[in-house]
Amino acid sequence: MSLADQFPEITQRNQPLAPFTHLKIGGPAEFLIQPRSLDELNAVLSACQRDRVPVRMLGGGFNLLIQDDPVPGAVIRLTAEAFTFLQRDGKRITGGGGGQLFDLIAFTVKHGLGGLETLVGIRGTVGGSVRCNVGDRNGEISQTVRNVTVLTEAGKVQVRGRDELTFSEHHSDLDEPVILSVEFELEPEEPVQVMKRMQKAWIQRKAAEPLSFQASVRLFRNPAGHTAATLIDRAQMTKARAGGAELSERNSNYAVAHPGTTARDILQLVELVRSKVKDRTGVALERELHVW
Repeated sequence: MSLADQFPEITQRNQPLAPFTHLKIGGPAEFLIQPRSLDELNAVLSACQRDRVPVRMLGGGFNLLIQDDPVPGAVIRLTAEAFTFLQRDGKRITGGGGGQLFDLIAFTVKHGLGGLETLVGIRGTVGGSVRCNVGDRNGEISQTVRNVTVLTEAGKVQVRGRDELTFSEHHSDLDEPVILSVEFELEPEEPVQVMKRMQKAWIQRKAAEPLSFQASVRLFRNPAGHTAATLIDRAQMTKARAGGAELSERNSNYAVAHPGTTARDILQLVELVRSKVKDRTGVALERELHVW
């Protein structure tokens, strides 16, 4: 019995995944499953484990390239209220792991709580943002994390306290399959002051990224002591292109996907840039873009 037969109300067969990614690229999922509750999620994961069906968790699709071929197995999206909720308890905010980071930030600003507003403009889900420890020199999301509730491979719900977690630049040791929710501890402030910082961060971030109407994605991690964009510029690769994909004029560490771009184009561009930067600067760039 297939997953579609076992979970007919929440499963779609051969569902195109491109609409769920920022690049609008990618082949179809054999099964796209969107559980409505923790119990349904556990049932799906148990069935996949029993039947040896590959499982992938699809978040916001912002730092993801899905290749052009069909994706075998189950792709799970956590878009129901059970996974996207926002709750406040004094200066503590709990957000579902499947919710959008922007919604979390707007919620905290509305309630006069500071600490997350400088992350405005960063795309991603709450869980994915914590797993990747998003942020920049103005601050990282890990600075406000109090605890993280996860679902283990054995199907158990566990709470990992801040002292159990290790964060570094764009990285954490959260390796459980699912982040169910995150509790943040913030500081009460005048909403006007929080809004001012948020507006400033928005302007700075958007000035250093491709235009908002462009389908784009960040390619490489920043090596120690460098920025990937500076190394790409030094290697004179700012006009690099492969098929419908080219580097952004505003920030050469981003690839812009023009209409008709394929996943193969993006991957060719990544390898071209990485090879030339290594040859001309001696630095080996590490890909930040996740590829399915």
